[in-house]
Amino acid sequence: MRVSSRQNIMKDLTVKEAMRRLIINLTAEATLEEAIRYAVKYKVNAILITGADQAAVGVVTKTDLMGAYYAGLPLSTPAASIMVGPPLFCHLDDSLDTALDSMRTHKIHRLYVREEAAAPVVGVLAYPDIVGLLYRYCHQCDKNLRRDTGDSEDLLADRVLLKEVMTPGVFALGVNDSLLQVMEGLAAHKFGALLITGEDGAPAGVISKTDLILAYQHQTPPEAPAHTVMTRRVEACDYNDILVNALRRMIFADVSRLFVYRESPRNIVGVFSLSDATRFRSGTCRACVSSRIRPH
Repeated sequence: MRVSSRQNIMKDLTVKEAMRRLIINLTAEATLEEAIRYAVKYKVNAILITGADQAAVGVVTKTDLMGAYYAGLPLSTPAASIMVGPPLFCHLDDSLDTALDSMRTHKIHRLYVREEAAAPVVGVLAYPDIVGLLYRYCHQCDKNLRRDTGDSEDLLADRVLLKEVMTPGVFALGVNDSLLQVMEGLAAHKFGALLITGEDGAPAGVISKTDLILAYQHQTPPEAPAHTVMTRRVEACDYNDILVNALRRMIFADVSRLFVYRESPRNIVGVFSLSDATRFRSGTCRACVSSRIRPH
């Protein structure tokens, strides 16, 4: 049975169970430098922009900040000049399934939460929040491999494997390619991070949008080579690992994607992201159906 044919537990879970109540926002007069500082300090991918009456008027994402870096905008530029708006909203009692449909339809990675139309923003829901909630339910489930049920071999066979849910293939650039080329690659492929390879073709590091906006803040020339700003640790998992292990690693390593290798860490064959984890709208094993997992 394919993973995508299983029942969907998100219909039983609501936005208020997964959302974060900490909303990171700036006024329309704030600068790009301030937006970068807030994004890095609070480890968020987007900043809510508010008007004089505190109403939400737009959003500035790391992608927008990367675009400003690519375009050579001064750091003193008002953040409102690159914001996308108005923000899209969902409601506290909407199901996660409905919220995820909205995110996919509009090709966005987060929704802001209100109690009712025109009410103040009370939270934000993004892919990491949904995945974190699913992981908690899987961790507590009676079918969890860590529990002593006496039938662990059957449960292992029932687990979803990383190779079933990853995005196959990988786009990489070399250590001496420029940051401009990295930004072009991220934009063209709609990635959050890019694999950087050494002269021998082996993984040498990763450049994320966070790395790039920090380079922007530090006024690193966009013509600089990739190795000057890349993170040298490449978070990777084996092709045949089980999904729950990959989720655990992403959550505790605080990363949004893992590179997937087959047989050797030198042989990267795919990428697994938080959006991949939500694609199947379920838990991490084929025993996970809506009749088994209920909100506590």
